[in-house]
Amino acid sequence: MSPIHVLIVDDHAMVREGLKALLQPLEYVAVVGVAATGAEGLAAARQLRPDVLLLDINLPDISGLDVCQTLSAELPNLKIVALTTFNEKLYVTRMMQAGAAGYVLKNALPEELAEAITKVYAGKKYFSDDVQHLLLETPTAPAAPLLTRREKEVLAAIADGHTSQHIADNLHVSLLTIETHRRNLLTKFGVNNTALLIRQAAQLGLL
Repeated sequence: MSPIHVLIVDDHAMVREGLKALLQPLEYVAVVGVAATGAEGLAAARQLRPDVLLLDINLPDISGLDVCQTLSAELPNLKIVALTTFNEKLYVTRMMQAGAAGYVLKNALPEELAEAITKVYAGKKYFSDDVQHLLLETPTAPAAPLLTRREKEVLAAIADGHTSQHIADNLHVSLLTIETHRRNLLTKFGVNNTALLIRQAAQLGLL
């Protein structure tokens, strides 16, 4: 029996290497590649055609949500497991809608990660215990995401109608840095455009 081919997409080198080290002793798993960005992950998945993709949601260029949706459409046999620190129902729901087969928190034990890989490979769904409890909770008003001080500054500037270049000039940072903050804000609020970002931020009292 050939091993389950796994691709890891995470922007932190320590996480990538740690996951490789955790999975290496498993005879039934083979890490065939790693990627640090969404674009690299898309290219690697298309080239390597892994069985399972361990995908971080918060990537520096393309949201993990978009990567998941794209690959789910292009590679229907690929099983995608979100591997993230985001323990919020909104993210779980959106990843499932995007085609993910599992959702595992980064504080999971190695045994849990191995179980997630084998279960999704077998065509089943897998959620961390904490995520399962989250899904069973009675719906409540959405909680405001935790924002850094700089993210709050960028959010306020976006709401005021300023362009990314204008914000970058005012904050004395690069345009790329502001675009990264924009993408992170969209991910944290679970939206895909600026209008929805501003509306949801206003509803949550952040503007």
